[in-house]
Amino acid sequence: MEYHKPVLLKDCIDGLNINPEGTYVDVTFGGGGHSREIFRHLTTGKLYAFDQDEDAMKNKIDDPRFILIKQNFRFLKNFLKMYNAIPVDGILADLGVSSHQFDEADRGFSTRFDANLDMRMDQNAKQSAADILNTYSEEDLKRIFKLYGEVDNAGRLAFAIFHARKEKPINTVNELKTAIEKCVKRGRENQYYAQVFQALRIEVNKELEVLQELLLQSLEILKPGGRLVVISYHSLEDRLVKHFKR
Repeated sequence: MEYHKPVLLKDCIDGLNINPEGTYVDVTFGGGGHSREIFRHLTTGKLYAFDQDEDAMKNKIDDPRFILIKQNFRFLKNFLKMYNAIPVDGILADLGVSSHQFDEADRGFSTRFDANLDMRMDQNAKQSAADILNTYSEEDLKRIFKLYGEVDNAGRLAFAIFHARKEKPINTVNELKTAIEKCVKRGRENQYYAQVFQALRIEVNKELEVLQELLLQSLEILKPGGRLVVISYHSLEDRLVKHFKR
């Protein structure tokens, strides 16, 4: 099975407008699909890639012009400075979760499988989705579901979780579904669960904070005329990127 099918591949390459001798960064390496296509357009140029997920390390490109850094891209500037790679000609970010992470049941990203509620992109990180569900205050749960999941009845959802966990900790996908089943609108189950999982995942991985840091760092890292290409999957990321680019 393919690790992760790169999306909008042609659009990304067109957007980067690759200089064969330039320096490029793929901050979300994953299965390496975008990186391999960027690399194909380079001659003497270099490609740096970032990924905090241990699983992504297996997809490394075996070439001295390629460097894979096992770190969250919030540390982009520090590591590029260490490699004396600033400024760069282009940065690519494919945000969100890879299809591989969704398909690995035990990672807890998907509503399709019963598994521990993990959702950590960096498997060494301390806080999982289960930790959030079992320790956050009712008010904080409401905040993340409203802000990051855009859940209509975030207050009712937080109330349901807060009271269910008093009886028994919520540690698995099915335990969460059972705890919140009365909050779910009939006929919209899949969409509702997707919003709830999105909110938890964003909070676990601090995704919007990290994205903001990437955008600000890109100003210091890119050459004049350099390109920043971002693929976003929901309105929260989309608004952040568009506002920054404007």
